[in-house]
Amino acid sequence: MTESGVESELRGDGSIRKGCDPFAQTQRSKLQNRRARINQQINKEMRMRAGAENLFRATTNNKVKETVALELSFVNSNLQLLKEELEELNSSVEIYQNENESVSVPMIPLGLKETKEVELTMPLQELIDEHYSEPGCRYEKELKEFADLRQAMRTPTRNDAGIELLMEYYNQLYFIDNRFFSPNKNMGIFFHWYDSLTGVPSYQRALAFEKGSVLFNIGALYTQIGARQDRTTKEGIDQAIDAFQKAAGALNYLKENFSNAPSLDMSTPSLNMLVRLMIAQVQECVFENVMLAGIKDEFLVQLQSAQEAARVADVYSLVYQTMTQPPVKDYVPFSWTTMVQVKSEYFKAVSHYFAAIAFCDHTMGPDDESEHIKALQQLHVTMPEGPSLVMVLKDNEERRKLGKAHLKKAIIKHEEAMRIHSLCRILRKMDILQEVLVVAHKRSLKKYSEIDREDDFFETVEAPDIHPKTQQKPEIKTPNFSKVKVTDIFHGLGPLSVFSIKNRWSSVREIHLEKSDKGFGFTLRGDSPVLIAGVVPDGCADKAGLREGDYIVSVNEQDCKWSKHSEVVQLLKTISTESVKIGVITLNTFEHQNNADRKSLLGTMSSTSIFSGSDKENSRKVADSSKGSGLLTTWNKKKSTSKDGSTHSLPFIAVTDDRSFY
Repeated sequence: MTESGVESELRGDGSIRKGCDPFAQTQRSKLQNRRARINQQINKEMRMRAGAENLFRATTNNKVKETVALELSFVNSNLQLLKEELEELNSSVEIYQNENESVSVPMIPLGLKETKEVELTMPLQELIDEHYSEPGCRYEKELKEFADLRQAMRTPTRNDAGIELLMEYYNQLYFIDNRFFSPNKNMGIFFHWYDSLTGVPSYQRALAFEKGSVLFNIGALYTQIGARQDRTTKEGIDQAIDAFQKAAGALNYLKENFSNAPSLDMSTPSLNMLVRLMIAQVQECVFENVMLAGIKDEFLVQLQSAQEAARVADVYSLVYQTMTQPPVKDYVPFSWTTMVQVKSEYFKAVSHYFAAIAFCDHTMGPDDESEHIKALQQLHVTMPEGPSLVMVLKDNEERRKLGKAHLKKAIIKHEEAMRIHSLCRILRKMDILQEVLVVAHKRSLKKYSEIDREDDFFETVEAPDIHPKTQQKPEIKTPNFSKVKVTDIFHGLGPLSVFSIKNRWSSVREIHLEKSDKGFGFTLRGDSPVLIAGVVPDGCADKAGLREGDYIVSVNEQDCKWSKHSEVVQLLKTISTESVKIGVITLNTFEHQNNADRKSLLGTMSSTSIFSGSDKENSRKVADSSKGSGLLTTWNKKKSTSKDGSTHSLPFIAVTDDRSFY
């Protein structure tokens, strides 16, 4: 099983859970397993530290205090070592990169948040027993399916199938939340997730913590997909841009919709930093797109490349400022901060290099002056010292001087990038990044030696900074959860509009109706479940205990919670016996609604009456009883004509509101 294909998990029932690779021994999965083990060790050490601190505060025995203080020092030392090891794993960005042999600047991906298994089966079973008045054991298959889905989403594949798996679970949590999680009742379920950056565990009962953590992992997985793209091709760069923009969208959506995050990686400052980092990586890919097209020996193209590089340097500089501000600086890996600073200096150097190439290799034609002067006016943040721009463009020597100044600044920035890189032990191990820096530095030195002259006694002017400008601004793409269609796993409990945790209803009442010559004596409205809209006073249904506002959940023990209006009507029409057994429930909230609320509720549904269509007295009684409910009832004739022109009798069913049943 490899990441190049569609990876999947073979479940116990033989079905396939796509997008999951719990047993694939890829470099990335090994890294995730190591992260998980370190997270567990950190959790163990933190529990030991909490216990030791409590004992230290509680004891008055000095000898015990000394022993506990010594133990605390060991625990803190172990924690520091574990966090350093986790930081090194978080910095192992080369594992997430593309395996292409070509040299390209590595990207920074996010590791997934790890989570512990959660026992959900028993609490959900008990709630089904208590709240839904159904045997929880009846839903063993659904409970196992949900448990399997949660287990699978812990190890998503690094491709679109993995993203769909996480989104499927995220969407399923909407139904789980509405079915089972009441704000007024604690189910005793704790969701346990580890911080992606620090490994510190967090616990919360709120399902929102589970949803937020999954959303974080959607963003993190997009960063891994973006980092693995082959950015030596146009298609690979475009896919990387799309992935990093979607990562920024997921993390930004998390920041805007979830508050009071219990872990640092999901805090607002951290998410702000991560969104800016993703946008910077998008901007870097945009620059690579420009480079892929090829730098022609054209003045305007080279100036555009210089400004694109300056834009990348500018956004990485902003990310660096964000990373070095508290509280973010206390938990962001040092290698990340260093790499962002290295990239900022590197792209400043690249920017000055392309500006130098434009000046040194440029020959202006007779028709180029106005266009080139306009481009040059927009190149620098401040105007360079010396002669006018027209003179610079027309005079080869002046262009060479300005180009040499830009090259000198490029070399200085390259050397600064290499110096910063050398300060980080983890980055020194990254051969790819070091090779990129060395190659770019040598390129600038070579060009400088080509244009340098022994008789250059003039003092080189200070080259102004390049004005950042881009041809493609990054987008923050909010996740499109609607593209992953899911079916409510606990669909069998009934329509969510009625059968949710926020509603309370009576136990199922069985109503035995004996059909008389006047019919059953009630009207129906709505779909899924069908509502008793009206009951004829002193009629068969009224005497049997049927009430306006009851919902039909079964007819002759056939489940009708999801049945549509027409299906229930057809079921009642086809009853061959003189009696019928109807299962009904009553919403407790319905009983407390005033007449205006009932009118609003019932007025939106279509109506069917179950009584003798020829009985005018019953028709009048039902119409009178419906006045308080806002029902407007009209009755069909006893004979009805079907589409093929034939006629048939409707002795017990009268249809209203433009409904037709056959």
